[in-house]
Amino acid sequence: MPNRLAHETSPYLLQHADNPVDWWPWSADAFEEARRRGVPVLLSVGYSSCHWCHVMAHESFEDAATAELLNEHFVAVKVDREERPDVDAVYMEAVQAATGQGGWPMTVFLTPDAEPFYFGTYFPPEPRHGMPSFGQILDGVRNAWADRRDEVGEVAGRIVADLAGRSLTGALPADRRPPGPEELHGALMGLTREFDAVHGGFGGAPKFPPSMVLEFLLRHYARTGSAGALEMVQATGAAMARGGIYDQLGGGFARYAVDATWTVPHFEKMLYDNALLCRTYAHLWRATGSDLARRIAVETADFMVRELHTDQGGFASALDADSDDGTGKHVEGAYYVWTPEQLRAVLGDEDAEFAATCFGVTEEGTFEEGASVLQLPDPEGLVDAERMASVKRRLLAAREERPRPGRDDKVVASWNGLAIAALAETGAYFDRPDLIQAATDAADLLVRVHMDWHARLHRTSRDGTPGANSGVLEDYADVAEGFLTLASVTGEGVWVEFAGFFLDTVLLQFTAEDGGLYDTAADAEALIRRPQDPTDNATPSGWTAAAGALLSYAALTGSGLHRDAAERALGIVTALAGRAPRFIGWGLAVAEAALDGPREVAVVGPQGDPATVALHRAALLGTAPGAAVALGAPGADEVPLLQDRPLVDGQPAAYVCRHFTCERPTTDPEELTEHLRG
Repeated sequence: MPNRLAHETSPYLLQHADNPVDWWPWSADAFEEARRRGVPVLLSVGYSSCHWCHVMAHESFEDAATAELLNEHFVAVKVDREERPDVDAVYMEAVQAATGQGGWPMTVFLTPDAEPFYFGTYFPPEPRHGMPSFGQILDGVRNAWADRRDEVGEVAGRIVADLAGRSLTGALPADRRPPGPEELHGALMGLTREFDAVHGGFGGAPKFPPSMVLEFLLRHYARTGSAGALEMVQATGAAMARGGIYDQLGGGFARYAVDATWTVPHFEKMLYDNALLCRTYAHLWRATGSDLARRIAVETADFMVRELHTDQGGFASALDADSDDGTGKHVEGAYYVWTPEQLRAVLGDEDAEFAATCFGVTEEGTFEEGASVLQLPDPEGLVDAERMASVKRRLLAAREERPRPGRDDKVVASWNGLAIAALAETGAYFDRPDLIQAATDAADLLVRVHMDWHARLHRTSRDGTPGANSGVLEDYADVAEGFLTLASVTGEGVWVEFAGFFLDTVLLQFTAEDGGLYDTAADAEALIRRPQDPTDNATPSGWTAAAGALLSYAALTGSGLHRDAAERALGIVTALAGRAPRFIGWGLAVAEAALDGPREVAVVGPQGDPATVALHRAALLGTAPGAAVALGAPGADEVPLLQDRPLVDGQPAAYVCRHFTCERPTTDPEELTEHLRG
């Protein structure tokens, strides 16, 4: 019989709706039930494309004996971390503080007042590698709750007090100033020390795509001409594009590589990674003209539209790592890996040998059971391009016949904002109006479904129905960023207006007195701590993403209020630039824009006029860090930057300004390009 999760919309929660565990969604009713029964709460947090979440579900939550123990002695609460990042952040902070590490599934035991007292992540069904079984954990917690309740309460109280004391108050510089040239140079030096000069990227295994850091390095190169900054981007971009983390047949990136060489990925594909990396490669092409960067940007955009687009116009969250291996067993990577025998079955002996050489497929394999993850280690210039295209087409067609990975089809506002920005720019750079249309459709969905009459955002939707969960800071910030980018590409000022609504909510609901930002709104559900984190995770932190959107909006509108808020928020980047540059990459990128101005570019001319189009393209391709571009016909006033900008001698013209103080307008795209070099 289905449990309470059967009424939820989250694909992850629905995966557990038929468990014998009597799951509750996160709710006041669940904790009231725990108080009524006098039992602790088991909080289990995961997400639909999480491999180990599926493993623990199969081993423990589908097991009748384990479910009986849970149902009798606990109230079990299941949370989709992608729907409730606030709940995830608060308890993950506790897990990391207590154990020194974190991950998913996250397993936390709480009092009926939601205070945590015991922590973990994945627990096996029997003791393994020094790790207790999940059953042993349940017995231990149950006995402690029954026999040492006061001690448990004291532990929980200390943990809550410790979390409450972890305030960022005082971390901002006294003058709240954004980073200057010295701090940004110091961040570059710190990144240089952590750079993997052999394999690209930063640090060792596991290795994650450093999208936000790469954006900072590109902007730093544009502003300073630092060859070292550009070299780190080029080396990392090439290594990821040629490695197993990139899908060499279908495009798109996996979540991360389990090794330091980008060879074997953790195979789930997330919308946010692909949106961020699509934009990064597009910007790398803009800076260098690299054919590889262009190909990866376009293929990644096409992957998002082909595999993640929903019927309502938005973009789904993720594709699973696991899929049926053809025997009914779900196996990680089964959809993506190849053996030499499988190549021969599709291509024949001669082309199979060619493909094996090009893609690094060996009898020993690079993954499990002799299978290989496809890579493309040799420069493409040494490969017969026509033959390679034929091989790719046939392998992709054969792969389409395999059981496909599951798709989490909920639409997350913030991740769609990132996708809108990436698709709009990629479409504009490479003359792909279909990509711009896809970005516009997603923006329309966010307005129609995710936004209410008070310009407040729902974080998620599914099948065109909004979820009950409210937007968090990153939703408002990333949607505003996406809308501002879409406005710069399309010249439709209404997207600037919508971005302004969301950023006003940031100022009213998320901003602290000291200029810092909270992850949740002032009127959101109160948790044991109000989360606040300026550092990047898999996506830009809401804090620095908001700073970037506020800065761009100020450049387009002349709003001193939004400019001041952006600069105050960037104060935390000044404090962290030298100490943790890998984890404040988006803040560093925004700081580069603030230091450069950012430059404000008004392109004025009749829509569709070839001269207007040429100037607009030159403006979009300018490498000045974070430049804000507005496009409009003569007399347009939807965006303040366009106001009072006449044609020049009857010709379309571009005005380049800083803080609304402008240089002489130009009608020459080449001259505009020179004006917009970093």
